[in-house]
Amino acid sequence: MGKTIAEKIIAAHLVSGDMTPGSEIALRIDQTLTQDATGTMAYLEFETMGIPRVKTELSVAYVDHNTLQCGFENADDHRYLQTVAAKHGVYFSRPGNGICHQVHLERFGKPGKSLIGSDSHTPTGGGIGMLAFGAGGMDVAVAMGGGAYYITMPKMFKVNLTGKLKPYVSAKDVSLELLRILSVKGGVGAIVEWGGPGIAGLSVPERATITNMGTELGATTSIFPSDEVTRQFLAAQGREADYIPLASDPDAKYDRIIDIDLDTLEPMIACPHSPDNVVAVSSLKNVKVDQVCIGSCTNSSLMDMLKVAAMLKGKTVAPGVSLSISPGSRQVLSMLADCGALTDILASGARVLECACGPCIGMGFSPNSGGVSLRTFNRNFLGRSGTKDGQVYLVSPETAVASALTGYITDPTTSEGSIYIQMPASFQINDSAVLAPLPIEEAASAEVLRGPNIKEFPKSKPFSDSLTAKSVLKVGDNITTDHIMPAGAKILPYRSNIPHLSKFCFEVCDPSFPERAKEAGDGIIVGGSNYGQGSSREHAALVPMYLGIRCVIAKSFARIHIANLINAGILPLTFADPADYDALEQDHVLKLTDIPGGMASGKITIINETTGKTIVANCDLSDRQQKILTCGGLLNYTKEGGQ
Repeated sequence: MGKTIAEKIIAAHLVSGDMTPGSEIALRIDQTLTQDATGTMAYLEFETMGIPRVKTELSVAYVDHNTLQCGFENADDHRYLQTVAAKHGVYFSRPGNGICHQVHLERFGKPGKSLIGSDSHTPTGGGIGMLAFGAGGMDVAVAMGGGAYYITMPKMFKVNLTGKLKPYVSAKDVSLELLRILSVKGGVGAIVEWGGPGIAGLSVPERATITNMGTELGATTSIFPSDEVTRQFLAAQGREADYIPLASDPDAKYDRIIDIDLDTLEPMIACPHSPDNVVAVSSLKNVKVDQVCIGSCTNSSLMDMLKVAAMLKGKTVAPGVSLSISPGSRQVLSMLADCGALTDILASGARVLECACGPCIGMGFSPNSGGVSLRTFNRNFLGRSGTKDGQVYLVSPETAVASALTGYITDPTTSEGSIYIQMPASFQINDSAVLAPLPIEEAASAEVLRGPNIKEFPKSKPFSDSLTAKSVLKVGDNITTDHIMPAGAKILPYRSNIPHLSKFCFEVCDPSFPERAKEAGDGIIVGGSNYGQGSSREHAALVPMYLGIRCVIAKSFARIHIANLINAGILPLTFADPADYDALEQDHVLKLTDIPGGMASGKITIINETTGKTIVANCDLSDRQQKILTCGGLLNYTKEGGQ
């Protein structure tokens, strides 16, 4: 039987396991990336392992999240990252060089290679035919040390594109349409491959927008073929030697096939507060806009920015709208400046921000109270913008500009004239902001510089035969990692300081949670469906572990978060009968019996000592995951020689 693109790359990187969907497999990792919000913890974990130099083909540390330096904390973290990268064989992308996914696509990504990154939008690399996964920082640390990356073998989905995008309809609209079809849970346990005759008309940046947004489906990753479009992009980046062709076999089998006709697609918009709350832009009338933000790892490429500049040229942003534009990389910003497009952007009244994530993770440019903010980003979770009652919509750059000019949500296809943007034959190449690591002979004596905000990695506890603990929090469906461990300018500087960071855990849901969890000693969280969706931030597991959480019982989990829970030594369970969710309440005392036997059998009995009711929970763990939990987490397991 023929293979899909992903199956071919998996087969070439398979260390152990069999490629049956649902089975645990181990993959050799060629490249890793980290960003500064999650990277500090990842390198602290790597140092704990005692391995002197990374063993991957390439590892890159980026600074793109915590670039606002209102105190010493972020600057200290950046200094730590630069020195630890130099010592251990990691390339360092300096602040201002750009967003990790945009820069990695431009300068480092290679078709057919495997990549994991401590950021959930690492699947952006699928736009050039990489097998790219978002992962927790601990998994990235292990991969840098030469260890395998473990996942559950996914199912294979195929999206066939036919036709051609109409003017003012873009790749972002394709992504939003698939979210409308599948929802934020519809891709869980699957790799989404994009194909069909329609992909020939999509550039690599457009493809990368689509694979980036696949994360919001809950998909394991997304991938495009590596074809002539890919070759031309790599050649324009001076990297044609990195090109290899990649395509699925004609007789490859898929678990689901979805067809999207680009000829009939219209501009789409995700309404507050979920990426799958999608409707046609034309269906929204008279919605006043207060703010528009263009950028993020989803829509900050040169192609996106040239479209924005063309639509803004000679026009002025509506008086009631504040417009920000964040180019995705130094390369993009330099080329905008050289061709005059930056002047057109500035003349419109837009504010140009640093080449960084910025407003996407609540790092500045929050909307006004109750304000309507249109963003070309990938997430519009409640409060993520930094304004608790902000009304955030997700749109394409074309819809963003059309709306910024009118002051109301506007269908860009009603715009006058037309725009045509062609990919450049060559990009401006200047890698001076990427610092190479020290040679091996110098690295041994190099000092790693740490600031006072960098604290020790928290210690987890092994499991004994049973656990009696209070249910310290009960939450509903689609709890995101932003709910568990918020981002934003107030909190992100403490990502390397777990004790201080813990004060903000579940702040969005229940500000009293941290104190109650500490008072309880050992604690349990009860959750609904898709618990832990969103960012790959392992802090959403490490901080609850620090606060004493030993177990999370939910209806279902997001892929990356369940791995992070296990890595942190927190036992993830799912209700055997989803109706039992209603039988557990906050402050109930729960007893888990025969935990080792339950992990081995896949079923754990829970006695509710408050009500007397007994329920059964599923404990779907591989042998390796059972050993990790028995040791109290992945670092303990690795120290004890586990593979």
